Amino acid sequence: MNLLARWFRRSPAAPSWIEAAALVKRREQDAALLILDVRGPDEFTGPLGHIAGATNLPLNDLSERLPELVRKDRPVVVVCKTDRRSSIAADQLRKAGVADVSVLRGGMESWQELGLPDARTESAALSKTPSAV
Repeated sequence: MNLLARWFRRSPAAPSWIEAAALVKRREQDAALLILDVRGPDEFTGPLGHIAGATNLPLNDLSERLPELVRKDRPVVVVCKTDRRSSIAADQLRKAGVADVSVLRGGMESWQELGLPDARTESAALSKTPSAV
């Protein structure tokens, strides 16, 4: 019986992936979206930057803060440097009850390769925009 149970046991669900370009559109359309960056604070503010509006919560701290992140009405996109740590975080979030969780494919490296704006470039662009009189 044990052997049969192992054969028919469900393997963990693969993460749901989102491409960088699709995330740009989703950010514009979904105000409830939580972008969760699971890199350390030094990486979050480092050379790759971070997506504007992202919440920094290092992977090592995620398990103790899961209860405050689980909301059925809030989709979550998890980000890291590539997509390894974010895949682990997405699995933890899914097991905790977050139904709509995705991983940014390629992470911030992919985001930057595509030349998409990070928090620094978005705030610089806003400061250059002339204000209405």
